[in-house]
Amino acid sequence: MLISPALDQTSQTATTNIPASGPLPSLDFTLPAELEAREPAEARGLARDEVRLMVSSRATDCVAHTRFREIGAFLRAGDTLVINTSGTMNAALPAVRPNSQRMELHLSTHLPGDLWSVELRQPVAPDRKRGTDPKLQPAAGPFREDVTGETLSLPAGASVTLHKPYALDSDHTPAPGAPIRLWIATLSLPEPLQPYLEAYGAPIRYSYVPRAWPARYYQTVYATEVGSAEAPSAGLAFTPEVITRLVAQGVRIAPLLLHTGVSSLEEHEPPYEEYYRVPAATASLVNLTRQEGGRVIAVGTTVVRTLETVADAKGVVHPGEGWTRLVITPQRGMRVIDGLLTGLHEPRASHLMMLAALASDEHLRIAYAEALRERYLWHEFGDLHLILP
Repeated sequence: MLISPALDQTSQTATTNIPASGPLPSLDFTLPAELEAREPAEARGLARDEVRLMVSSRATDCVAHTRFREIGAFLRAGDTLVINTSGTMNAALPAVRPNSQRMELHLSTHLPGDLWSVELRQPVAPDRKRGTDPKLQPAAGPFREDVTGETLSLPAGASVTLHKPYALDSDHTPAPGAPIRLWIATLSLPEPLQPYLEAYGAPIRYSYVPRAWPARYYQTVYATEVGSAEAPSAGLAFTPEVITRLVAQGVRIAPLLLHTGVSSLEEHEPPYEEYYRVPAATASLVNLTRQEGGRVIAVGTTVVRTLETVADAKGVVHPGEGWTRLVITPQRGMRVIDGLLTGLHEPRASHLMMLAALASDEHLRIAYAEALRERYLWHEFGDLHLILP
């Protein structure tokens, strides 16, 4: 285990190109391509719990470097880890426009009224050096044309009809001629959703993952209900052995559910509305942990969004189910969470605003400088960051 003190401002700026001042949402740095995790840990010859773990203390700005399987060394009896049990869908489907143009449809969120929010992406030119296997071809890129009213063909006689651009609210309606990312759509399928996606879909991937991987690489060991467009990836490193050791140590595990939509990889938009469910037992355990002086640690930003949605102004968590539009910013702050296990986020990513509601800008600059210096891996198959008080 390597313990590093806070870097001085000079080395921090030189190492990461992070501005020494300014609000965290403008945090910017160059992420070297070789630090993008391009394949699952298993494909790199590692067990899931052998990915690296950076642990940073907000009180001291000290940073520790270890492996995820040693996370118990930083937790204590009476802490509660809150996990998101949503499973990942095979949310990417091949689609064909009426003009015969081939596309890729990404299912994002199953909305009330059996509507969907979906994203269209355009396959890039095939890389002949990779052969003819479609799993080895590059990921699809953005598609921004106005295709209102189009019905696209999907495998096995299915179809999707795009009704109108999807907007978070009336203030976010795209201006005429503006690029469109998400659509309100209806699906027409020949069989129930999940069997259809298992037969014809694939996990969503982006350009930094050069080949397709089976769905099992995107599932946490504790997933109970499939419904997320993308993996709640902060929990991917947990194994039954790690969970067993934590429980034996006195760390408590509390489940909730939030089905994540697609990322705004190119646009860095704020998150859209997402469905959540917080059981009464989880609400009670979180409240008990706080009353007894334990720490509530969220496994992933999806857990933070959910718990903060159902917490009142005094930080009391209530059971609930519904749709959240909550965007957590430093100005809003956090009412429940003491710590957060999360991946490493891209420059300008909206998740950084949420992190800044928990930790100071300076602390996050120090931690990210350390992650870059120690050559941590980014994205869903990458390494993890545990932020503690």
